[in-house]
Amino acid sequence: MPPALAPGPAIVFDRRHLLGIEGLSAAEIDGLIDLADSYVALNRQAEKKSSALRGRTIINLFFETSTRTRTSFELAGKRLGADVINMAVATSSIKKGETLIDTAMTLNAMRPDVLVVRHPESGAVSLLAQKVDCSVVNAGDGSHEHPTQALLDALTIRRRRGRLAGLVVAICGDVRHSRVARSNIHLLTTMGAHVRVIAPPTLLPAAIERMGVEAFTDMRRGLEACDVVMMLRLQVERMQGNFVPSTREYFRFWGLDYDKLAAARPDAIIMHPGPMNRGVEIDSEVADDIDRSVIREQVEMGVAVRMACLDALTRAARANRPADKGR
Repeated sequence: MPPALAPGPAIVFDRRHLLGIEGLSAAEIDGLIDLADSYVALNRQAEKKSSALRGRTIINLFFETSTRTRTSFELAGKRLGADVINMAVATSSIKKGETLIDTAMTLNAMRPDVLVVRHPESGAVSLLAQKVDCSVVNAGDGSHEHPTQALLDALTIRRRRGRLAGLVVAICGDVRHSRVARSNIHLLTTMGAHVRVIAPPTLLPAAIERMGVEAFTDMRRGLEACDVVMMLRLQVERMQGNFVPSTREYFRFWGLDYDKLAAARPDAIIMHPGPMNRGVEIDSEVADDIDRSVIREQVEMGVAVRMACLDALTRAARANRPADKGR
């Protein structure tokens, strides 16, 4: 049997669900990032498994296709010793007309400990969370939030730059349709970073400045003296209508290449949540720059962050759940 992992750093997180970054305190965010940081070393060992979540059951329920997020949640659960089930929505009763609520009730009857849910509609994960007894993690809902992506981005930045407070972070691309952008804005502003968003006018949300960010439509101006450049992909599947004239024109004005990157600080790091559209929002040479690109590191940090979230939620459940519930 794999050894139980040491409890790790004490954290301030007693919430039942992780549905978004909005509303989390700086202490809660710091606690999750600190816990995730402690898991990085475990993931780099030959023996990567612990028994911290032995006996726990995690169900991954993805209504949208995913490679990085679903795989990293599966790895996170298994490395913590949990039983992990991946539900194939394409062949489930959902495709036969079962409603989201009926699905929630069915899964709830199986008594899992955590549901990890991705859904194409904003608010669907929150609705499901109201109908189940277990913890729910939002793995991305529509254009609303993607909390674990923001946490892994924050961990990546902090490990490279040593802090979040005071950094100038530019989030560039399809901000309008991006749940990654929203979660990152909530997290980074809460942690004291200065956030800029850069996009064509058609891809900037109305009144985005109310979220505490500066908005730019000129890439070079927006990137001036930035510490972090975070690129977003065009969310074509969420677009109703024409938002950009062509991908060629989009890259010319808003795609990241070395010419535009020259406006940022010389040591600015480059990020992308994936999947990347090379030659659309980012040039291949920039994406593969071994000195400045942290895109592969983001993928590695994703497993550690999801381990931390699963650990924190089950810790809270163990602490708060009455013994007579038999769970």
